[in-house]
Amino acid sequence: MKKLLFFFLVTIVGLTLLGRVFYLQIIKGDTYKLKSELNAVKSIYDIPERGFIYDRDGDLMVANQVAYDIMMTPKDVKKFDTLQLCDLLQMDKTRLMSKMDDAKKWSWQKGSVIVPQLTQEEYAPLQEKLRKFPGFYAQKRSLRKYMVDHSASVLGYIREVSPEKIRKDPRYQSGDLSGKAGIELQYEQELRGKKGVKHFIRDHYGRAVESYENGRYDTIPNSGLDLTVTLDNDLQAYAELLMKNKRGGIVAIEPQSGEILTLVTAPYYDPALLMGRDRSKNSVLIFNDTIKKPGVNRALQAEYAPGSPFKVINALVGLQEGVITTTEKLRCNHGYDYGGRKPLGCHSHKSPLALNTGIAESCNSYFAQVYRRIIEKGDTPEDGMDNWNRHVTSFGLGDYLGYDLPVGRAGLIPDGKYYSSRYKYKWYAPTTISNAIGQGEVITTPIQLANMTAAIANRGYFYRPHIIKAIDGDPIDNPDYTVKNYTTVEARHFEPVVEGMTAVYKTGTAKYAQIPGIEICGKTGTVENFVKIDGKRTQLTDHSVFIAFAPKDNPKIAIAVFVENGYWGSRYAAKIASLLIEKHIKGEITRKDLEEYLLTHSLEYEYEKQYSGEPFEINPRVDQGLIKPESNTLNP
Repeated sequence: MKKLLFFFLVTIVGLTLLGRVFYLQIIKGDTYKLKSELNAVKSIYDIPERGFIYDRDGDLMVANQVAYDIMMTPKDVKKFDTLQLCDLLQMDKTRLMSKMDDAKKWSWQKGSVIVPQLTQEEYAPLQEKLRKFPGFYAQKRSLRKYMVDHSASVLGYIREVSPEKIRKDPRYQSGDLSGKAGIELQYEQELRGKKGVKHFIRDHYGRAVESYENGRYDTIPNSGLDLTVTLDNDLQAYAELLMKNKRGGIVAIEPQSGEILTLVTAPYYDPALLMGRDRSKNSVLIFNDTIKKPGVNRALQAEYAPGSPFKVINALVGLQEGVITTTEKLRCNHGYDYGGRKPLGCHSHKSPLALNTGIAESCNSYFAQVYRRIIEKGDTPEDGMDNWNRHVTSFGLGDYLGYDLPVGRAGLIPDGKYYSSRYKYKWYAPTTISNAIGQGEVITTPIQLANMTAAIANRGYFYRPHIIKAIDGDPIDNPDYTVKNYTTVEARHFEPVVEGMTAVYKTGTAKYAQIPGIEICGKTGTVENFVKIDGKRTQLTDHSVFIAFAPKDNPKIAIAVFVENGYWGSRYAAKIASLLIEKHIKGEITRKDLEEYLLTHSLEYEYEKQYSGEPFEINPRVDQGLIKPESNTLNP
């Protein structure tokens, strides 16, 4: 029995050892062989081309160009002539030593970037001489080449990944580039592609001399996917041209799809400024400018009071709640009267007036009475305000909208709790009367106003706005952008409001911005502008706002234009909107007089008024982000 047990144990041990030897030499032999030869093998990554970006009509907006990074692998560095290398790289000694120290801290065996993003012309004189410096080598990569000089805030930019990102995501290595804003950031995974790698045998100088194992372990790179964006390249360029020497935001949407046709923020910059060796210097100039703020996307991030365009929402809510009819006339005595006071003034026009004329003439008194009736229909002011909030937010206001761009703000549509938490005394509808005309506590962004306008153009629904049309030639298949979002206002109530917006162009506040052959529906707005100067809240020149869609039936474009310090709505914003609508629908401009006015008038002198004070606040809300009731609100 003992002999059998001994024989059994010897057999088991022998089979185990044979199995281990077979596994190490046959199954894992190649792997361990590769590991044992790593000291003699140099691995060079093949960076893939980043995906191209095309506009909705197939015009190329962003391509690629060949560039080179000068890399260093610390363990391969031998003694070298420091001054000669500094002269070759056009870098001072202190900077070179600092970059080498950073590389050693990062990894002793992996390559680190010493000089990034050299063009082919800059790299040519280094190509042969770099071989004299063991441990230093060039790695080819693909940099962006912009085929347009506009749309920087939408396209975004790429830059070298941070050490934190490398630690979190093993797909990135030192020197890799990734999207940092706009489309480049939002669609980084689609655009970046997949690296390839090639292994080479080193000579005694550490130079790659021949392929290792005939390329058996090499992999090829996979280029990034091409994107087709919803932008109209020509319309985008024209919109930026019209915003020259102005500040603000423009968003145009195709109502029938939610596709963003134009998204402009001003001031703007050429996207090529953030590429090449001067990118760091240009980046400081762009993103550290606390006055003009060209790095802020005003179309998505700037929060403004919407002004009179918001009146059409109160009209729709009033009709839905049954507190007004299309024919009832309300009186205006140069303003809204309450308790012998006029918290809301108004300009001269005929009185009394019904809904159509109220919209066309932008009567403050008319809409103050409509708003008050809406709020007072509730059992309490809080109930009335909550019901009003429910209707207004159904248009996408007070929401990020869920669009496919990485930045944005929600704005503010107050509810009953908002006011009850801020007033120690009992408040009433007149307390919040400024909401009737889009002032007070209501805050929106340009893209929200454009989306609201698209909902009106569609007579009661909208598609979430989005910027991507196709990925690698395949149309996007995202239910978030193909499902109709219905408002709480029934479709039958939209037609009379649309008629009122048509009257704005025919007889009302935008009659001088008409476009021959196109029936446009719009609404002008003049928004009070408060900034801080020397620590004091000061009122400056009003903002110019305009919303519109066209044609009236089967609309092709819905647009919102916001021009800071642009006086009244028809002076700048309405002209810009009309020209962009004509450009989109006709493909040409006939109102050369409007175009000449916009191209020859600058608002820079208005902005100079703000330079002596604190940096301009794009977000007008104060007190930790919450707006305080203004002087034009009435507390009974």
